[in-house]
Amino acid sequence: MENEIKYSQFTSEFKVRPDDIDMFNHVHNSTYFDYVLAARYEQMETYYKMSMEEFLSQGFGWVVRSAFVDYKRPLGLGDRFAVQTGIETINDKGCRVKFEITILKTGKVACDGWFDYVMIDIKTGRSVKVSEEMILKYSI
Repeated sequence: MENEIKYSQFTSEFKVRPDDIDMFNHVHNSTYFDYVLAARYEQMETYYKMSMEEFLSQGFGWVVRSAFVDYKRPLGLGDRFAVQTGIETINDKGCRVKFEITILKTGKVACDGWFDYVMIDIKTGRSVKVSEEMILKYSI
């Protein structure tokens, strides 16, 4: 059952590195996923105060079930950009995280989209129910 809470959004900043560039001289499409995952990893610890390590120590992990990216314009070598993410919904077994990547120099959106995550038991690899405590920690 999904709730109707409005969740906070957080922003992390990065710079395009040489190893992010593909043969067309811009960031490879799959690297945008890495940027979002890096931002979420940082934001889990910094803002939610429940890091990925804490989930792992409790025997849980988050896996991507599905993802959608709408590419609008490319990032190039040296571009500084912001990755804004926030939970859109939380349900019994996971959550949807929306994101937007903005080029800092121009203020224009490079891409946006969402990831659906499922929480799993690391030992079994099967989905598990998200606890009320976890939902409360992420409901900021």
